[in-house]
Amino acid sequence: MQEATPEKSADRLTAIRARMAAAAKLARRPSEDIHLIAVSKTRSVEDIAPLILQGQMLFGENRVQEAAQKWPVLKEQHSGIQLHLIGQLQSNKAEEAVALFDMIHSVDRLSLISALGKAMQKLQRAVPCFIQVNIGAEAQKGGCSVAELPDLLKAAQESDIPVAGLMCIPPADVEAAPFFALLAELSARHGLPQLSMGMSDDFEMAIMLGATHIRVGTALFGARTSAD
Repeated sequence: MQEATPEKSADRLTAIRARMAAAAKLARRPSEDIHLIAVSKTRSVEDIAPLILQGQMLFGENRVQEAAQKWPVLKEQHSGIQLHLIGQLQSNKAEEAVALFDMIHSVDRLSLISALGKAMQKLQRAVPCFIQVNIGAEAQKGGCSVAELPDLLKAAQESDIPVAGLMCIPPADVEAAPFFALLAELSARHGLPQLSMGMSDDFEMAIMLGATHIRVGTALFGARTSAD
């Protein structure tokens, strides 16, 4: 894996912030409306610390167990950190996720909504969630279908789950813009204010098309090896 030295991380973060601001200006959007989630899955505390020192407060993890091992201490040491779950969530991990994360981006099925609703009620903690839409109808990806979205939104409302907006991961190796545009259309149709879309290779296009949360890992930390 490419070494994530403090100097490299700081330089990358500065460059990404500049690119975000430029994209927001082109889109005639306030740059403060766009939130950078640093995807820290598989990254060590030593990799993460330089970004925190540069003022990066939003981080994304894929797995509950990995996040539980490294983030409680970091959150105690640095007030203001927000931890986002961006990977698929098993229903039996719902209570752990509600206890640990500040936002959940991957709600995609009725059974998970039921489990999250019960967990939030038990812990008395309302964690904002994004409904993940399988925007490219890919069998190997998580997310509900476009047709299923209204039922999931209704179920979330009935379970008192605060829905922040919609999330997607477009198909790889094709132009992402049409998929971002479709998610934005669905968001507007259902009156949802936030969009979690855009990653290292396409976050500027996502910003142009309305993203409020972009999820950037490789561009911040460097490329992973296949073992990661």
